[in-house]
Amino acid sequence: MSDIITPELVTLDVPLGTDKQSVIRALAERVVAQGRATSAQELFDDAWAREQKDETGLPGGIGIPHARSASVTEPTLAFARLTPGVDFGAPDGPADIVFLIAAPAGADEAHLSVLSQLARSLMRDDFMSGLRAAQNPGEAVRIITDAVTPATETAAAPAAAAAAPAAAAAAPAAATAAPAATRAEARTATKPKKIVAVTACATGIAHTFMAADALTAAGAEADGVELVVEPQGSSGYKALPQSVIDEADAVIFAVDVDVREPQRFAGKPVVRSGVKRGIEQPKQLIAEAVAASDNPNAARVQGGAAASVSDAPVAQQSVGRRIQRWLLTGVSYMIPFVAGGGLLIALGFLLGGYQVTQNAANVIIQNSLWDLPTEDITSSFGPLGQYLGSVAFMIGATSMGFLVAVLAGFIAYAIADRPGIAPGFVAGAVAVLMNAGFIGGIIGGLLAGFIAWWLGRFNAPRWLRGLMPVVIVPFLGSIFASGLMILFLGRPIAALMAALTDGLTSLASSGAGAIILGVILGLMMCFDLGGPVNKVAYVFATTGLAAATTTNTAPYLIMAAVMAAGMVPPLAMALASTILARGKFTPVERENGAAAWLLGASFISEGAIPFAAADPLRVIPASMVGGAITGGLSMLIGVQSYAPHGGIFVLFAINPVWGFPLAIIAGTVVTALIVVALKGIGRSTKDVAAAEAAPAVTVAA
Repeated sequence: MSDIITPELVTLDVPLGTDKQSVIRALAERVVAQGRATSAQELFDDAWAREQKDETGLPGGIGIPHARSASVTEPTLAFARLTPGVDFGAPDGPADIVFLIAAPAGADEAHLSVLSQLARSLMRDDFMSGLRAAQNPGEAVRIITDAVTPATETAAAPAAAAAAPAAAAAAPAAATAAPAATRAEARTATKPKKIVAVTACATGIAHTFMAADALTAAGAEADGVELVVEPQGSSGYKALPQSVIDEADAVIFAVDVDVREPQRFAGKPVVRSGVKRGIEQPKQLIAEAVAASDNPNAARVQGGAAASVSDAPVAQQSVGRRIQRWLLTGVSYMIPFVAGGGLLIALGFLLGGYQVTQNAANVIIQNSLWDLPTEDITSSFGPLGQYLGSVAFMIGATSMGFLVAVLAGFIAYAIADRPGIAPGFVAGAVAVLMNAGFIGGIIGGLLAGFIAWWLGRFNAPRWLRGLMPVVIVPFLGSIFASGLMILFLGRPIAALMAALTDGLTSLASSGAGAIILGVILGLMMCFDLGGPVNKVAYVFATTGLAAATTTNTAPYLIMAAVMAAGMVPPLAMALASTILARGKFTPVERENGAAAWLLGASFISEGAIPFAAADPLRVIPASMVGGAITGGLSMLIGVQSYAPHGGIFVLFAINPVWGFPLAIIAGTVVTALIVVALKGIGRSTKDVAAAEAAPAVTVAA
């Protein structure tokens, strides 16, 4: 196990780049060079994806990028001591000590325990000072190997070691912060506060145990507090005894993922945060937990509800940000129904002809594969095409029928967790019943979520807590939310939806009006590249598909304009950075541009986000101009899309097929040219030189 790191994996005082992306890539290449991974790019992508979720810089000049990757063949540590340091997102400045922790996708518990032990060692001053003073790679390897050796000695039972109390400093994170005799003497007669904490990060290797260590240490220093930590790592975890949880006055969830078995903590006052706060601000978390234990109005763990990372930042977010998060959660869960259902409908049109909508249900009911239809054959593929097209169409139409209910259900879920799902789904279904459309679904989901959240705040007796999330909250939440929709809100919203649909349909059916609508939709799609404005336009287009018929083709026109415009920003950034003006973009931007070709072709607007984040004042206006041109041109040509997603990969569902790429190319070229022109305005000589002369990062021998 000691060969998890070798001198060849150590870099001391050699620059690996000026940003963390370059450092991670260089360390990934070093891992591949030693035969411990098959693809530096894949390992980098996995580590960078983890970095994008939450930066891995820690106080004290530490950076710990890490990932599980299918490209890794052997658990590996790559270490770099950087001079100068590189910013990894820590609040106190750049990191000069950087570990890339590379674990195979199927790493066993023993190896994961070793990697976790390294993460815990980073919290020790002697370990860090030793690494900073190491004279050569061999000495650094010895220091690291000595730090992880205790984990190998208990590798036969790493899951228990992860959470069992231990006296040794090598495994303090899982230990109960039992008060020492000196602390007991210093205490007043007041009963100590008992706090339990759970730590968990996305990979379960590093941050999980570092947060557990930090909380345990802070708990040991706090007078009048007894703290127990349950690290839920990838190497397994040992659940705290239920008796310990029952006696706890409050709970800390320092997690980036769902807490396992959250029902164990039902009814307890809870403080939620991301796992990094458990590392950086453990004393504040403990203080907040103590305060929550004395606050009858404190947030509580709902019985049976999942304690998710999505809850963590709620208390610190503005009202607008909370509403945005709730709505985008609903949209994110709705999109798979839209994509799958829409493509099946498009396949139904391809196989069964465009008249498939008129008799698909009857064809399925009256026929089968061994009894194919013989009448009203409208498919160019004959009776088999008629039948298979009807099957595909009906499955897709059924999937699309769930859209509003799913949207409402998961908006409610974002507000109230699992107890909100049932009231939200019911409210969404009622919105469909009342013809209130997706606006009714949004309002119904918000109502259901708030009611479920409010009901969940009641401090029910222990015998009733188990029934709250599965019986009482769904029952009362459905009555109130759906009752309000039926009695008061449904009809006004339905009238509003009818007026909106009729107005936009008539606009889409007229020449000048259709072009104006296309321009507006194009601007919306390119304004925030996957954000709320983009999603409003997309949801409007996709939900309209359910109302489309052979005589009402306006929804198909709208869908085509939305999809085409959404493809413009990433394609334009790819064109500008890889072909038209490579010298005006950094090496990292050129790499992103290469990836943006595929993202744009697939209708993933987010492919342009790295460019917009780095240079919003140039990229976003240029993208909006190109998107407006594409949306207007698509409407002018009369392009129709029977599929809600897929980009160029669903050209079989586009009519006319030539008009779709023509509109996209026009907007892409215009946006790319504007970006290139704007890049030459207001840029300092230093910026241009850096972009043109920045060398590719190589790993020093």
